[in-house]
Formats: sequence, structure tokens, C-alpha cells
Amino acid sequence: MKIAAALALTATMATAFAPAAVPFATRQSTSLFVSVAEIKELRELTGAGMMDCKKVLIEFDGDVEAAADDLRKKGLAKADKKASRIAAEGKIAMASAGGKTVLVEVNCETDFVAKDDSFTKFAGQAAEAAAALDGEDVEALMAAAVEGGSLEDVRAGLVSKIGENIQVRRVAARGTDDTTTGAYIHMQRIGVLVEIEGGTPELCTDVAMHVAAMNPAYATKEDVPAEDIEKEREILTAQVADSGKPEDIIKKMVDGRLNKFLAENCLVSQQYVKTNDRTVGKLLEENGAKMIGFTRIAVGEGIEKKEDDFAAEVAAMAAGNLSGMSCLIISLHLAFAVQTWPWLYLRWLW
Repeated sequence: MKIAAALALTATMATAFAPAAVPFATRQSTSLFVSVAEIKELRELTGAGMMDCKKVLIEFDGDVEAAADDLRKKGLAKADKKASRIAAEGKIAMASAGGKTVLVEVNCETDFVAKDDSFTKFAGQAAEAAAALDGEDVEALMAAAVEGGSLEDVRAGLVSKIGENIQVRRVAARGTDDTTTGAYIHMQRIGVLVEIEGGTPELCTDVAMHVAAMNPAYATKEDVPAEDIEKEREILTAQVADSGKPEDIIKKMVDGRLNKFLAENCLVSQQYVKTNDRTVGKLLEENGAKMIGFTRIAVGEGIEKKEDDFAAEVAAMAAGNLSGMSCLIISLHLAFAVQTWPWLYLRWLW
């Protein structure tokens, strides 16, 4: 009886811990195969991965158009999920139309993607579309028609293809039919637009290079807000208030320092960095031009970037690995106990 009971118990344990049977998957033979040409066509239309294209083509019985629509829907969903991720890298693209020149900042998550050909092409499309529009409204720009649908459709497809959050952040535009404009982009990350009366686009580009390097706060003294001047005057007055000098001397000292502040921070008063032998204002005067204004933008400025704590990340990984190892050891012990204790029980019976 003891032997029979032990054998019955062993059989019960073997059944309980045996792996469950896995039924074989069945597929309809009509949907098993799609041609390489169909996969290639769908990839060119959507930019999706090969396996994604094959899977959706099987699902839609080789209907490339229906498969493309389905991938686009999935791509839009992926784009929505990635929209919350910080995109502080990217590049600035430029385009001109008529008398207007525009800069467009397009952001992504990594500098690696910023160098990608597809990303560069999209940035160029965004700039060309912006040059054809009036104003600097990003929402209107994203609705603009480009090759492949609206600019927003192209962006969503690119998000699906590349796997990063991609955003058109802002547009800067300057120029009319009555003015001269030019632009300079430094390392794809700093963009400057310059607008002048008279002169040439080449002169604008030279001045834009100076702005990129020196980053002046204002174009001319007339552009400085009155509150900024008064604030600076208060600071300078406080600096010399305890000098013991007469009030009229203090006033002259403050005026002199204020003029120096304006000369250092206004574009036309700065020494032209390319030659360092004249001011930018003098350069414009020699070329029969007058400054109207400039716009300077830099990729990612004002965006709070995520700063990873490397030490904490390593510690978390180590803790995770330790926890995983502990679970593995416990699992092995349990498996060994389950497999061996019925045989030990039989041995005890004998």
C-alpha cells in the first residue's frame, strides 16, 4: 500500500509540474506569403521596418494601400506616445522666397538623429514650406501641404521610422520686397537673420556671421527698451555712489559707463569681428546700408534638458541584477526540491 501510494503521489507531482502543452498555431495559407516587391513598395511609402511591412501585408492579404494606411495610423499613435519626451537636439534650416528669408528650428532627442539624412530632408521641407507662408505660426506651417501629405503627416511618419520625438519648434522670418535680407547658420545649431535697407544679401551674411559669434543683445541704441537703460543706470549709480566725488562728476561717470554698456551690447556699435578695424555701423555705412534688425536663434535654447545621474543609474542596475540573481537561485532550489523529494520519499518507504 505504501509503495502504491508513493507511486500515485509521484505521478501526481509529475503531472502538476510538467510543462503545459502548447497548441500549434494555424494560419491560412492564402496570407502566408507576400512578395519582396510588395514589401519594398510599402517600405518606400511608409519608411517602416521590413518585418513591420511584411506583417501588415500578411494581415491585409497583400493590399499595399490598406497596409500603408494601417502603418500610418500606428505611426501616428507612436508619434503621440513619443511627443512627451524631451527633444532638445536638432538643427536649423533656412529658405528664401521673394524678399523674405526664414529660419526653422527642428528638434529631435539625440545629435545622432540630427545628422540623419531623413531628418535633414524633413528640416529642409519645413523651411521651404515656411518661406511660402505668411507669418511665423508653427500650427499653420504643420498644416501646409508638402510632398507626402501635410508637413505634420511627414513628421509623424518620420517619428515612426526613426523612433524619436521630432518637433518643429519655431519659425523666424524677416524681409519684404523693399528690404535686403541674408542669413548665416553656424554648425547647424545657431541661425541668424539680418535685415537692412540697401546693401546686398552678401553684406547681410557677413553681419549675420558677426551676430552668431558675438551675440549682441540689441541691433541699435534705439532698440534698447527704456526700462533696460534705467535699470543699468541705477546699477552704475550704486557702484559709484560711495566714491565721495561731487554729484556732477558721478553723473558724468555713470553716463560714460552707460555709453560703454550700449557700445558693447548694440550690434552697430561693436567692432566688426571679421576685420576688427571698424564698427559694424561703419561697415554698413560704407556699403550704403542701414541696419533694420536681426534675429538669432540656437537649437534647444530655453529647453530644460534631462540630466541623468550616472551613479544612481549604475546602482539601480546593480540592484536589479542582484534581485534577478536571487530570484534565479530561489527558482533553482524550488525546481530541485520538486524533482527530488518524491524519490526521497520512496527511498524512505523502502
